[in-house]
Amino acid sequence: MKPRQKRVMFILVGIAAVGLAVGLVLNALDKNVSLYFTPTQVFNDEAPHGRSFRIGGLVEEGSVQREADGLTVNFAITDTSKRIPVVYKGILPDLFKEGKGVVAQGTVGPDGIMHADEVLAKHDENYMPPEAKDALEKAAAANAAVESK
Repeated sequence: MKPRQKRVMFILVGIAAVGLAVGLVLNALDKNVSLYFTPTQVFNDEAPHGRSFRIGGLVEEGSVQREADGLTVNFAITDTSKRIPVVYKGILPDLFKEGKGVVAQGTVGPDGIMHADEVLAKHDENYMPPEAKDALEKAAAANAAVESK
């Protein structure tokens, strides 16, 4: 093989290796990225099916029900416009309360119920993710518009 052919072969193998590495990184990121949705977006079927995602909002007042096993909790997350029922099996954070902010990660089943793998409670009274704040403000404005009619 001539030196020029060796150089071309080396460049082609290098490009293929870089392409493979980029493909593997993008695939790993695609599988591990957890998207954030509001209850209204989940209700409108904008959330991915069969993939884990995060839903954030407020724990609906009067919706928390604990089952006899002591670990399974049923509750609803709302953005004051729509509500999504959630089932979580595990120990809830100490700050988990009705009417407070929460983010749950899991998948929505065909029954429309979110089966959460993880539940995070808001840790500071002043903090709220910008997406959740925007969703709550939009839902409040929509509710005000409906009530004024």
